[in-house]
Amino acid sequence: MRYFEDVAVGETLVLGAHTVSEEEILAFGRRYDPQPMHADPEAARHGFYGGLIASGWHTCAVMMRLTAQTIARLEEASAGAPGIESCRWRAPVRPGDTLTGTSEVLAAWPSRSKPVGLVRRRSELVNQRGEPVVTLVGVAMVRRRDAGAV
Repeated sequence: MRYFEDVAVGETLVLGAHTVSEEEILAFGRRYDPQPMHADPEAARHGFYGGLIASGWHTCAVMMRLTAQTIARLEEASAGAPGIESCRWRAPVRPGDTLTGTSEVLAAWPSRSKPVGLVRRRSELVNQRGEPVVTLVGVAMVRRRDAGAV
């Protein structure tokens, strides 16, 4: 198990990769963000982006999945997260784009009231051309080694 005490400021995790399909963009867009550029290929062709693009929330969901898989693989003692500090959608994600992610630890400090440490990470997904598509700074809670369950 990887506890708060095992996390080092400056370390970077490789989050893996995910290829986004048109079907995935449409399913997410139609269910959660039904704007034409995410949910209607014909309307998207004539819209501002000149074609279908993934919702920004969809790209965040991809980042969350890759992050959760990495945390599980590392057996990190995750205790959830109090929130995100910033999120920037930097470039459109189109059908067929392969997104790869990294997450760098910016800061870490013990909680004063809970048996966890707080870890601020800057996470980013880039497309197959190396262009950043989303950048997020968030804080996660990681159990401390001798603190027991949260």
